[in-house]
Amino acid sequence: MSIGIFGNKIGMTQIFDKNGLALPVTVVSVGPCFITQLKTEKTNGYDAIQIGYSKGHTSKFSKAELGHLEKNGLSPLYHLCEYRVNDLKNYSLGQILTVDNFQVGQFVNVTGKSIGKGFSGNQKRHKFKRGPMTHGSKNHRAPGSIGPGTTPGRVFPGKLMAGQLGAKKITVSKLEILGIDSKQNLLILKGSVPGKPGNLLNIINSK
Repeated sequence: MSIGIFGNKIGMTQIFDKNGLALPVTVVSVGPCFITQLKTEKTNGYDAIQIGYSKGHTSKFSKAELGHLEKNGLSPLYHLCEYRVNDLKNYSLGQILTVDNFQVGQFVNVTGKSIGKGFSGNQKRHKFKRGPMTHGSKNHRAPGSIGPGTTPGRVFPGKLMAGQLGAKKITVSKLEILGIDSKQNLLILKGSVPGKPGNLLNIINSK
């Protein structure tokens, strides 16, 4: 498994390619992330790397969280994530991961929480059609029948109905990296990524 990196969504814009075509892109502020733990086959039963992102004040952390990071000489980090690897030779505690780990033209998977839209009806949540708007139908946006009556006398699980929309973990696969700014730690990705500007993102190389 490849090593990923954390970042925050800045926003969307567009750039023009060499043929003059406008391409929608998302600008992401990436890292720097720190390697906070090396897990080995001998100690933990598998090889893995834990990375941390976004420094915070010590008052925001529990004693266990502070001890885990301070024993390795690291400052408190809000977000931790683990990635399994086949070899630990190229990694060390405290190593800094930046946009230099990526290349232009590379494809990545981006994971983040989608925008929450609250309790939504069938038309917005599931793209249902509405009922007739005239002749006194009184069924403009109503859900209609949700199941048979006497038999089976219940609603089957998984029935598409109104409910919470958004605010879920979503992964967008195979987004191409169109540009990298090493000075400001920026990635320019073709297409859109989950969430609003400022949303936390996990970026990993696409297989």
